[in-house]
Order: sequence, then structure tokens, then C-alpha cells
Amino acid sequence: MSEYKICSRCVMDSSDPQISFNSKGHCNHCTDYLSVLQNQNNDQQNSKIQLEALLAEIRKDTSSKYNCLVGVSGGVDSTYLAYLAKEKFGLRPLALHLDNGWNSKLAVKNISKLIRKLGIDLHTHVINWDEFRELQLAYLRASVLDIEVPTDHAIRAAMYRTAKDNGIEYILRGYNRHTEGIIPKAWTFYKLDLNNLLDIQSKYGKGTLDTYPMMGTNEMKKIEREYGLKTIAPLNYMGFDEESVKTLITEKLGWTPYGGKHHESVFTRFYQGYILPKKFGIDKRRAHFSNAICQNIMTRTEALDFLDSPTYDIDTQNLDREYVIKKFEITEDEFKAIMGQPVRSHFDFKTELKSKIRKKYLDPRNPLVRFVKRKANFK
Repeated sequence: MSEYKICSRCVMDSSDPQISFNSKGHCNHCTDYLSVLQNQNNDQQNSKIQLEALLAEIRKDTSSKYNCLVGVSGGVDSTYLAYLAKEKFGLRPLALHLDNGWNSKLAVKNISKLIRKLGIDLHTHVINWDEFRELQLAYLRASVLDIEVPTDHAIRAAMYRTAKDNGIEYILRGYNRHTEGIIPKAWTFYKLDLNNLLDIQSKYGKGTLDTYPMMGTNEMKKIEREYGLKTIAPLNYMGFDEESVKTLITEKLGWTPYGGKHHESVFTRFYQGYILPKKFGIDKRRAHFSNAICQNIMTRTEALDFLDSPTYDIDTQNLDREYVIKKFEITEDEFKAIMGQPVRSHFDFKTELKSKIRKKYLDPRNPLVRFVKRKANFK
């Protein structure tokens, strides 16, 4: 049995089966992240020049009503990016929101305020709930780790199709390495793997995916090639102080905080705060807190204290559990059975990924993963 280890600088630990430590006890995650931040800080002027060059290219597009597409979720990063696109970058953005049936009330209000205050158009892609419910249930029944693939895959597919249909050449992503730079490969799976998605659905899902937005890697590359579609992440070229950003979007757009990271979605909140830690032994707060530690926003002691507390409010967890079970139209016993099933690898199903990439992702045959699983509190 492998020994449990935790980083002496951040709070990443061996719940990541591929984590490594140097002679000082510092893990590869914070070491790599600090190196990236240092390089970015040393190259701020060049990053500014690069971003301005990209924005200048986008502004040249006068052939359509919109010159960029921005995904909005009601969260911090996407709200800030939409604000920058319209108010600071001088772009003509079309906002896109994917409604998968799990929006919190706060998320809906935040998006509504954003659109009204900025005066931009919004296209909302509403997923067929019956199809989406069965796809999510297929992932739950398959007992694979990344149950967020159905949402993330649909978002990317909807973005590409909306951009293509509106003659938009640039997609602005809200990805921000400042707050998401530390995310172990073993904690997620490749979101664009259509082969994996369809195989899981065929084995564990019911019904069809006639209207669900899906798109394989080859089709995406074809759209990029034929329509000149490009994706950029402007926040990676800029400094980012999350508290200052929250203050700004609150004052300018009436944005309302919703709790933890990605808690604008009820399912994501329950998945990250309940399913992941209880079934897979993964607490994503470790990554979020480690980002904050590296940016001197939080001390390691504070992070460890937070990790000793529930992932989020217990009463809210109980309400979320009841809501999720009811919305999925399953019984309490069915949910308990799902939570108690042995963890399986995404690689047990068809995949676009080559076998050599297997070791980068969660594989239940890895002895360390079996150790972490035994440590998890199954209920």
C-alpha cells in the first residue's frame, strides 16, 4: 500500500495518483504553477502586447453583427470576461449560455443582470432534459469519475455551432490559470472525447441523443480549418485578483456571490461537494486552495482548517441530495447503489485517446487510487 503524502507548501495530496514531490516536500503542482506565474509576472509587458494584438485582430472583423462569442454561466470568470469584452476591449460580443436544467436561481439572476447592464445579446441553448438526464445517469451508473463531461462537452459543441451559424471567428474562453492552474489530470477526463461519451451512453443510458449538442474532435478541427474559428483565453494574459474582480462585477453589474467555485450549478455543487469526496476520495477544494496559497491569498494553515470543515453547508448538501435524486427520477436506494459501486476508468470504454495517455488519468487499477478509494467515506 502506498504511503499517504501531502505537499509541505500547498495542500495537494496523494488523492492525485500522479503527484510527485521534490526533496523539500513540495509537489509538482505548486512547483509548476509558481513557475508559470513567475514567468507571466516577468513577461507582463509582452503578455499585454500579445493580448492587444489579438484584440486588434478581432476588432478588424466588421462582416457580421458580432465579432466574438462569450460563454456565460453566472460565475465570476465568465461574468468578468463578458464585462471586459464589451466595456474594456471594445468588442461586439454575443453571449451564449447552456441551460442544462441545473442552474441555481442566483446564476439565472446574475446572467440576467449581466445582459441587461451590458446591453448585449444572449443566445440560450436549452438542452432537452429527458436526453440530458439519461446521459448524466449513464455516467453515474458507469461509475466513472468525470460526470461533468456531458455538460462540458455540450458547452463546447454549442459554442462551435453558434459561432459557425453567426459567422463569428473568435470564441473567448473564461478559462483562467490564476484560479484553475492546479487541476490534476487524474481528477478529470478529456471533455471532447465523443467516442467515450457515446459508448457510456450506449451501455448505461436509455433513449437517444437526437438533440443533445455533441461534436467530435475531428469535426471541431474541420470547423476551425474551414471557417477560421479561433479560441483565446484573455484572462491568461492579464493579472487577476479574484476579490477585486468580484468587487468590480458586483458594483458594475449587480453580480451576487453564490458560494464556492462553480456553485452556480446545483449539480456541480453537489458533484464537487458530495459525490467526488464520498465516492472518489477527491476534494477539489485542495486544488482551489492551493491556487490561492500560491498567490498569497490564503495561508496553508487556513486551507487546512477549511479542509477540516464540510465541503459546503450540510443542510444545503442534504437539500441538494434530495433535489438531485428527485430530478433524476431515481430512488434513494438507486442512488446509494450508484455511490457504492466500484470506481471504473473512462478507459474501460471506447476512447479517442491513445493508450499511452492512460496513465495521466484516473485508473482504478492504480494501487494508489485503490488506497484513496478505501480512505473515502462511502455512503
